[in-house]
Amino acid sequence: MPVLMISTNVTAGNSAAVMKRLSREVAAMLGKPESYVMVQLHDRQRMMFAGSDAPLAYCELKSIGLPFERNTEFCDRLCMLIDELLGVPPKRVYIEFMVTERHMFGWNSQTF
Repeated sequence: MPVLMISTNVTAGNSAAVMKRLSREVAAMLGKPESYVMVQLHDRQRMMFAGSDAPLAYCELKSIGLPFERNTEFCDRLCMLIDELLGVPPKRVYIEFMVTERHMFGWNSQTF
């Protein structure tokens, strides 16, 4: 049940293609079926970071069993993707990693 949420002040050109690529990459990174991955992209948001409205992004990656020892690797990969797909440099990206327990996440009328 990985969920990737991105808020950014840039315009995502072909947002469907961007989200599709992010979905594939998150599934590959976490070794989970893409059929469980959800991606949410909020572009054109009013945002500021370090006193500047230059391109920026705030991301949340949530998953059951997120291996925290790989967060640096995931951070690097997500930053590179956000730079490539949205034009936001890594120094203008914050990523919050969140682990959730199976019983705290529901899908298809039940919990995981």
